[in-house]
Amino acid sequence: MTDQNDKFEIKNKSEIEIPKSEIKMKIYTKTGDQGLTSLIGGTRVAKHHIRIESYGTVDELNSYVGLIGDQEIATHDKEILKQVQDRLFTIGSSLASDPERSKMVIPDLHLADIELLEQEMDNMNTNLPELRHFILPGGNNTISYCHIARCVCRRAERITVHLAEESTVDEKVVIYLNRLSDYLFTLARKIASDNKIPENQWIPRI
Repeated sequence: MTDQNDKFEIKNKSEIEIPKSEIKMKIYTKTGDQGLTSLIGGTRVAKHHIRIESYGTVDELNSYVGLIGDQEIATHDKEILKQVQDRLFTIGSSLASDPERSKMVIPDLHLADIELLEQEMDNMNTNLPELRHFILPGGNNTISYCHIARCVCRRAERITVHLAEESTVDEKVVIYLNRLSDYLFTLARKIASDNKIPENQWIPRI
């Protein structure tokens, strides 16, 4: 969800009741050429606005999650990552909305989405060795992609927390991003275990 909102401004539901066969979305609109973009609701803001930074970072995260899902990993993990991508798009839609003006109905994030990540982590940890050291990123490409996604997720969380200090943000969004970074860390460990790759432990030089 980078600048997709440049393409239209929605004031009420009647504006989006258009037959699908008649919808033609243009890739370029030129409405962002002056460094501004539209939130859902029509508010124009600078592209460096913290709300844009928040959902832009979530979009970046979603791309990395897709990259992980394209690797040779367990089918179940691919299915969970697909759900994560859907939830991240939901989060992006929420963050892209002006809480004061948007009348558009967007998908909700549920507590069950957070609980799913927690359940997945609990299941993975059952078969993983006890964590006794910090883990350095690396091992193979897929493991490294998980760690990159984890770092981007942490950045998305930090920016969203900052946004929440200035504007309305669904608290479940922050919680979900927090759990997701932990899930990606645990997934990296699982992938190492599945492939019998030793964990890259950090042994501090003393």
